[in-house]
Amino acid sequence: MVCATREGWRPGEVTSLRAMSDSPLRVVVAKPGLDGHDRGAKVVARALRDAGMEVVYTGLHQTPEQIVEAAIQEDADLVGLSVLSGAHMTLFAKVMELLAARDASDIVVFGGGIIPEADIPELEKIGVAKVFTPGATTTEIVEWVRGAVTAD
Repeated sequence: MVCATREGWRPGEVTSLRAMSDSPLRVVVAKPGLDGHDRGAKVVARALRDAGMEVVYTGLHQTPEQIVEAAIQEDADLVGLSVLSGAHMTLFAKVMELLAARDASDIVVFGGGIIPEADIPELEKIGVAKVFTPGATTTEIVEWVRGAVTAD
């Protein structure tokens, strides 16, 4: 991703040349860890695609390294993680760490799944922009994704 500026940047916000153009947002949707249930991730990926975004679904059993590599290779604006296994604290933290190590912290990370409300503030503290809990609608997710990438 090409950043227009980093001044005034806050976690969960992307300021990109793409956001200032007519190019569609690029979103990588991933299932990290050992989760075997991917219906929710596929539903979200389809909703984002139907909303005009370019979506790459990485498939099941992805490592944080594979997810970050895909995000960088695909020039993603956002990465959406779906975690149902209870390993969300470890997996989200590793993705955030690897993005920082690859100088790609401008890629917005969001996620969802079976994530206790009590864990959300800690995930936000490490830079996860948004956590969707069960019951979130695809409309809510699409609207949030559109608003997460802003232009100066």
